[in-house]
Amino acid sequence: MSIASVASPRSTRKPKGEGHVRRAEILAAAEGIFVEHGYEGATIRKIADEVGLSSTALYMHFADKGEILNEICRNAFDTLAEEHRLILAEDAPPLTRLRRIAENYIAFGFANPNAYRLAYLTPMVETRHGAETVAQQTGAELFRAFVSVVEEAVEQGVLRGEPRVLAQVIWASAHGLVAIMTTKPYFEWADRETLVRTQMDALFAGLTAS
Repeated sequence: MSIASVASPRSTRKPKGEGHVRRAEILAAAEGIFVEHGYEGATIRKIADEVGLSSTALYMHFADKGEILNEICRNAFDTLAEEHRLILAEDAPPLTRLRRIAENYIAFGFANPNAYRLAYLTPMVETRHGAETVAQQTGAELFRAFVSVVEEAVEQGVLRGEPRVLAQVIWASAHGLVAIMTTKPYFEWADRETLVRTQMDALFAGLTAS
C-alpha cells in the first residue's frame, strides 16, 4: 500500500453556499496526490475532486499546481527550520545539539512522509516549477546552521575533521534511514526507535573515536 493511499477518504463536492475549503485541506490532499502520481500525473482536477471542490473554486486559492507544490515544500522546511532553531539555541554541548538535530530531522521525516518525499525525494525535473528553489534556499540555511554547531564541536576538540564533511556525513546518515524506511514500507523493519538509536549511537561513536 502506498503512503498516499492511507489519506482521508475523498470528500464529497461542497454544496454552493458552504464556502471554499481551507488552503490547508487542499495542501494535505495535494501531498498524497503528488506522491502517488508524480508532478506530471497530478492535476488540478484530481486535487479539486479529492477535497470536493470544482477546479474553478480551487483556482481561487492557488494559481496552478506548481504553486501548491511550492507551498507544501515551504511549509515542510519552515516547520523543520523552526524546530532546529530551538535546538540550536539550547544551552547544551555541541554534540548533544548535533544529535538532537539529527534525531529531530528523522522524526520529522517519519511524521510527515508525504511532505518529506516531496521536499527531499522528488526528482528535480518534477520540481522545476519553483519547489526546488524553496528546498535549496531554506535547506541551505538549515545546513549552514548545522555546520556552525559542527565547527563548535571541532573547536572544542570533541570532533576531528573538516566541519562541512562531518556535517554532510551526519545529515546523509539521518536522511538515508528516513528515505529507505519511507520508500520501502513493505520491508520487515526492526523497531523504528531501536533502529534510530542504534544508528545514532554508531555514527557518533565513530565520529568521536580517537
